[in-house]
Amino acid sequence: MEWTYEGTVRNALWIGGGQWAGKTTVSGLLVDRFGVTHYHYDFHSARGHEDRRVAAGVRRGDYAGDTDWEAVWIGPTPAEMARDVIASFPERFEWVLDDLRGLVTPRPVLVDGWGCRPSLVAAVTDPARMIVLVPTDEWRLRQSRQLPRAARIGHQVSDPDLAARNRIERDRLIALDAVAQARALGIRVIEVDGTRPATAIADEVGEHFRAFLPVPAA
Repeated sequence: MEWTYEGTVRNALWIGGGQWAGKTTVSGLLVDRFGVTHYHYDFHSARGHEDRRVAAGVRRGDYAGDTDWEAVWIGPTPAEMARDVIASFPERFEWVLDDLRGLVTPRPVLVDGWGCRPSLVAAVTDPARMIVLVPTDEWRLRQSRQLPRAARIGHQVSDPDLAARNRIERDRLIALDAVAQARALGIRVIEVDGTRPATAIADEVGEHFRAFLPVPAA
């Protein structure tokens, strides 16, 4: 098929929302069912995009070298942390779009990640191609207690418990922002409270995307 600059971006399907809502789990289930390609935002953000972040900071002249994790997790309030993360999403989203433009496929690419903000996605494709998953406050707290990667900060700080609490509250505020954006744009929001299995949520997401998905894989 012929490559076009915006072809894959326009045909992508997007799952955004809050941390610990099961976005990647649901995406994996839909990949198995429909044979679509999965673009895992968190994987790229922690690797190739981190190199881009450093390079962009060097070009701007504001790269400070090694990250001061105390200043990230202990110094600011959760509201300040959320504000800074939200402000970083547009630049990081451009790197996602670059990655997608390099993929040429007749099938949709399913993109999942908290950096897929409704306002950014709606600017490049049909908002019906997006869905937002967010955990309830109770489910977020339960996940933070039970999931190893959710319950700890992976950096040395003076007060790990405070850092963990700050992270949980930061994530709550970022999820609220995603919901507010989605509702303003008419993008569907699914609240995840742990009472339904991931397969049931995947059923709902798959039904929402039905017009854009291929026939389910055998």
